[in-house]
Parts: sequence; C-alpha cells; structure tokens
Amino acid sequence: GSEMCIRDRIAMEQSAIDSNCKVEDFKQFQNVVTVSKENVNARRYLKLPHICDLTSYGDNIVATVDEKYIDIVSDYINTYAVEHCFETPNMHVLNDAFQKDGYRVCFMAEYFLPDVDDLVALPCKYQTKVLFAEDFKDLYKAEWSNALCEDRKELDVLGVGAYEKGRLIGLAACSADCDTMWQIGVDVLSEYRKQGIASALTSRLAIEIINRGKVPFYCCAWSNIKSARNAIQSGFRPAWVQMTVKSAETVASMNKQSVSYTHLTLPT
Repeated sequence: GSEMCIRDRIAMEQSAIDSNCKVEDFKQFQNVVTVSKENVNARRYLKLPHICDLTSYGDNIVATVDEKYIDIVSDYINTYAVEHCFETPNMHVLNDAFQKDGYRVCFMAEYFLPDVDDLVALPCKYQTKVLFAEDFKDLYKAEWSNALCEDRKELDVLGVGAYEKGRLIGLAACSADCDTMWQIGVDVLSEYRKQGIASALTSRLAIEIINRGKVPFYCCAWSNIKSARNAIQSGFRPAWVQMTVKSAETVASMNKQSVSYTHLTLPT
C-alpha cells in the first residue's frame, strides 16, 4: 500500500545519501554511476568513500565508485542483466578487474522492509519485554552478537527480549544506523529455536520502531535461508540488494574470522 511506498521512499532517500545520487536514480531503467563521497548522514557502519558499491531496488543498478574505476564498473553493469551482476559467474568479471589493484568483491546482502499489511505482533509463548540501551550493558556476549554490536554500543537503542523464568532466551534489537532507519538483528539460544521466537521478537520490535516514527529494516545474505525466512515470517519483504568491493586485506581478515562478522562494516 501507500505506507509501503513511503518506507521504500525513505529507504531510497537513505541509499541516495550513501551512494551520492538522487532518489530518482534508483527508479530509472538505465544504470547510474556516481563518484562515492563521504557523508555525515550515511549509515553509521559504512566506510565511505566506497571503492565500488552496487545497489539495486530492482529496476536498475546505481554504482557509486572511486573515480578511477568509473569505466570498469560502467562496462560491467552495462554488459550483464541487473540481477546477474550480483552473483557468479558474472561477478567474477568484476572481481578479476578489481583484484589487479588489490581489491575484491566482499559484501553481498539483501535488505528487507516491513509490509504494513502483513506486520502484526506474532504470538510468543514466553514472556516478552521491551528493552532500552541501559538494559543491554551486560548483554555484549557472543550469543547476542547478531542483535547487538559491541563496536557501536551507542547505536543500540531498542530491543525486545523473550524470557523463561527470568532468563533471557531470545533477543531482537536494533541499531540507529541512520536518522530515519533502524536495523534489526535477532538471536535465539540454540535450544529454543524452531518455536517462532525469532519472528515474534522481530515483528514486535518492528512495530515498536514504527511507533517511534522510524523505519525498521532487516538484512541478510540471500543464502541465509533461516534469516530470510524469519524476515518474511515477521512481515518483511525484499526491498533492495547491495554488493560492495573492499580491499583484499579486509577480505582476507574476514576469512580468518569464523565468528559472526555481522557488524564489521556491513551486516551479513
């Protein structure tokens, strides 16, 4: 409905800040290439300027790049279909071009926005409670590392926890990644999974965020079926995709980390 359009618009406005372009650029049928610039209003976890970042809301690709890669990236996005630019085998072409200069394709993610017609507080058989920043201080532990981010605690603003006999067993929390949009992450202790807790917490938190006049968004790798399914069960729908090139050192250091890298620079 129209509310979905408003949320799409707000997301596109943020993407336009992040990609140094105009909102209308995401609605064109031809691709757009811009030079990446720093912006104080960009999503807090982005390291700008980008070497190369591709964003698509479905119709085209907006590429924001370091000036010297305009030709490489323009050739790439104008050679292949939009959806194929974000995956192999075509992606190897882009990666090969950048690898010569010490860069590689690093992050690939799908982003979800709520569909207000499908967003309801789903039932939870455990007690749930709305949490605030001060409630998080003892929760910066591995089991809550998708919901909370130790590197940027000051952005963790709101959450919903599920409890059994006073013990926290599930947590959805959000980071104020930009002025208009708060990003949801969720964790459930392994022995409590498959009971609908994640979607109960995600849907409730999304409603809490909307009630505060912000747009909730959710992100995962397209191959993370468990997470994508949670997004959809919780009333979210795919909205945009992004792929980001980083230095080869960044990629190598991430490959050494077996732990969650949800919040290093971009959510997984």
